[in-house]
Amino acid sequence: MRHVFHPGFAAAALFLTVAAMPGPVSANEYAAQIQRFVDARIRPWLQDPEVVAALHEQNAEHAGLDQAGIDRLDDTWRGEAELGGGPMISQVLSRPLSQLLTRQKNSNGTVVTEMFLMDNRGLNAGQSDVTSDYWQGDEAKWQKTFLVGPDAVFIDEIEFDESTEMFQTQVSVSIADPATGDAIGAVTIGLNVEELQ
Repeated sequence: MRHVFHPGFAAAALFLTVAAMPGPVSANEYAAQIQRFVDARIRPWLQDPEVVAALHEQNAEHAGLDQAGIDRLDDTWRGEAELGGGPMISQVLSRPLSQLLTRQKNSNGTVVTEMFLMDNRGLNAGQSDVTSDYWQGDEAKWQKTFLVGPDAVFIDEIEFDESTEMFQTQVSVSIADPATGDAIGAVTIGLNVEELQ
């Protein structure tokens, strides 16, 4: 008998394994693997001078923004994202910080699905891929990291992405200024949970 591989089988197998577990599915079940990945592959470059300088620059640039200004930036970004791009998105993606994140993402093969850095207002400072919104300040990925303190780590729930047929989660980590120890931003990393097995 000839066996034909279907790309959805691996995801389905993981789904059946996860579905068989008692209680709700939580990324906490993978917390140890995720934490090891963060410690080995993410933390070593978070205090890179290029990262720290870029965050300080954007924090200063956005210091005078009120909520209306943040909303205007977010609305512009969302509009461009729906159209498939625009000057604001192009400007952010062309930053050296975004190029660094793209290199970091690519260096991790298929484990990492996206990376983006947020400033002290929750606005994107750099990213490997286009996000649907520009302001993350109303979301747990920023509120449970930057607002908590310089050592905070937040692991979100696992979700099945139908477009990629992958079980994914996001882990977010505060970024501290090595000179002061104060939180100056945060990073969110999308992870393919199947690759952490």
